[in-house]
Amino acid sequence: MYKILIVEDERIIANAIEQHLSKWGFEVKQVTDFDRVLEEFAAFSPELVILDILLPYYNGYYWCGEIRKRSKVPILFLSSASDNMNLVMAINMGGDDFVPKPFDLDVLTAKVQALLRRTYSFGGTGILMEHKGVILNLGDGSLSYEGSTMELTKNELKILQLLFEQKGQIVCREDIMKRLWDSDSFIDDNTLTVNVTRLRKKLSQIGLSSLIKTKKGVGYLVEG
Repeated sequence: MYKILIVEDERIIANAIEQHLSKWGFEVKQVTDFDRVLEEFAAFSPELVILDILLPYYNGYYWCGEIRKRSKVPILFLSSASDNMNLVMAINMGGDDFVPKPFDLDVLTAKVQALLRRTYSFGGTGILMEHKGVILNLGDGSLSYEGSTMELTKNELKILQLLFEQKGQIVCREDIMKRLWDSDSFIDDNTLTVNVTRLRKKLSQIGLSSLIKTKKGVGYLVEG
């Protein structure tokens, strides 16, 4: 189930979007404190953001820029100001699509689905997996966090992909070994430990030393 964050000051519009998207099976949350958008974004860890331009305190362009410093999550702009200047500005600030008000909820939903499909479809070459600001790019085997990007080895990428797919759940050592080597037989158990230790050391260099948690004697997890 994809999580969608709505940053929209007009409560009637926000409620209508939430109700409609919820019917399609999305988990939807509305920002309630427009001075703390980043905090709500980090706490909810959405796969897509619907962002209005006209907001209290700071406009949508500002928040788009702040989110882009931390995440490549797709951003869909909304605005009653539908002239070309606003469209160009939204895209230049890092937005992925733009829907002018008033809009049809079915059209909005179709755009949301298309954005999610382009970003997260396993059939694509540039799939991104996002969790609390950490971006795992399965297309080029890289990991990005707060402006830093690192290249991952094949095994490091497989370990993180599996943990991201099951975030919040303990992944047993046997399952990780099967993903890495297509078998948990004839593989020295210490080999996995060495791989995870090296990966943790690498992650610590960009401030992610606590991303992977150990459950002694069981396996590893990325907390949800």
